[in-house]
Amino acid sequence: MYPETVMERYDPHTIESKWQQVWEAERVFETPNPPPEAADEPHWYQLEMLPYPSGTLHMGHVLNYTMGDVATHFRRRKGWRVLRPMGFDSFGLPAENAAINEGGHPREITERNIAAIRVQMRRLGWAIDWTREVSAHEVDYYRWTQWLFLKFFERGLAYRAAAPVNWCPNDQTVVANEYVIDGRCDRCGTVVEARMMEQWFFKITAYADELLHYDLPEWGEWPERTKTIQRNWIGRSEGAEILFRIDELDADVPVFTTRPDTLFGATFFVLAPDHPLVERIADDAVREYTKRTAARKGEARATEEAKTGVFTGHHATNPVNGEQLPVYVADYVLMEYGTGAIMAVPAHDERDREFAEAFDLPIREVIDEDGVLVNSGEFSGLPAEEGLRRIVERLAEQGKGRPSVSYRLRDWSFSRQRYWGCPIPIVYCDDCGVVAVPESDLPVVLPEVSDYRPKGVAPLASNEEWLYVPCPTCGKQARREADTMDTFVDSSWYFLRYVDPRNDQAPFDRRLVDYWCPVSQYI
Repeated sequence: MYPETVMERYDPHTIESKWQQVWEAERVFETPNPPPEAADEPHWYQLEMLPYPSGTLHMGHVLNYTMGDVATHFRRRKGWRVLRPMGFDSFGLPAENAAINEGGHPREITERNIAAIRVQMRRLGWAIDWTREVSAHEVDYYRWTQWLFLKFFERGLAYRAAAPVNWCPNDQTVVANEYVIDGRCDRCGTVVEARMMEQWFFKITAYADELLHYDLPEWGEWPERTKTIQRNWIGRSEGAEILFRIDELDADVPVFTTRPDTLFGATFFVLAPDHPLVERIADDAVREYTKRTAARKGEARATEEAKTGVFTGHHATNPVNGEQLPVYVADYVLMEYGTGAIMAVPAHDERDREFAEAFDLPIREVIDEDGVLVNSGEFSGLPAEEGLRRIVERLAEQGKGRPSVSYRLRDWSFSRQRYWGCPIPIVYCDDCGVVAVPESDLPVVLPEVSDYRPKGVAPLASNEEWLYVPCPTCGKQARREADTMDTFVDSSWYFLRYVDPRNDQAPFDRRLVDYWCPVSQYI
């Protein structure tokens, strides 16, 4: 018989607290940046998504950060230099909505929640280098968010334009696609509407082709599933852009199509509910329809079996034969693809056929079983591929079409009509137009306000002391941009700031970024 052994009861409050104090005193999880000569040593950058401080931690956080903790300890025990920082995505709608729900000020609620989350993380004993902590709402962070904006603006990669956006009539702000669930605002449940509004954009489409080259050897190995997601997200298509004339609106409407060989089979014309032209159609039925449908996510709209739409009363001229095509607004057509307008060819497109059958519209075949054009005027009898080329050439000669490449990818709308966000460093001058705030005048500090709640216009627009400033160019009175940046701007570059978080001369040191990046593992 083995002698009985009594195992000492594990007391987490005593034991874990004891060792966490030892780790704190010895600074065991701090990772100094390396000297230049250490560039070739084994090193690992462990990164997890920085949390929204709109509450306390939940088990989803615990899962993610525990996985990162395991990877961190494994590499450390192998003798690697491991960077594992933490910060807070503390600007933007989630933090502001939490403050609205509690009835407090966003700064007060946010900083209280940050303190609570920090305590929770320390109690869990995670291997985090807290000397690198950053928060998006801190001036020494968002100063550099503004600096980065200026660099994009200088190069024409940040611009302002009118575009359809998701608008929550209750929260009185633009809502990102990620916060629209089944056509409703994720925060309040209100049905989201589509509106045309002046917004700030980052010109991400300038890099569409470059983003498709992720599978070059220097990018390393990516899973095929990831490559497919990337290709579909960018959605590169080769085809032609064709102009259709709508005389009643005095507009030439471009249509992107990969099948110009089917132009003679077009029997109706469709605009997406959020197409800019729809606002010019003075019809109550059209307006009501677009209000209901435009803000719903495209994937859900496009895949619904029952096709819905409304006739606008207008007609579009088919440039190849002069036919007058009835113009509809329908939810199966998306602004995310092409130009947001289509020539509908129901004989050769399943969704067009479903719509045509639902609305009793003609169906005309223009390509036979052998792939030869029929019912296509002078192009009848040509193989489809040759017919495609010759039709585009003819339209190009007439100034009504051209070869074109289209992307599903769209530029990133990032301005929000809310208070709790990074101010956009732009002023508007009656004489000079849109003027960038000089780098020497950064940061543009978010002012303290007593009433930050949404009002239908940006809350900062009512803060006249902050709003009106001299124009940096001519010195006359100008007004600041009152919109603030979306939280996704703050969280698009935090991993670079972690590398050099106390730098007050630049957002980061390039040598240190080149050492630590690319990130070794992101959760």
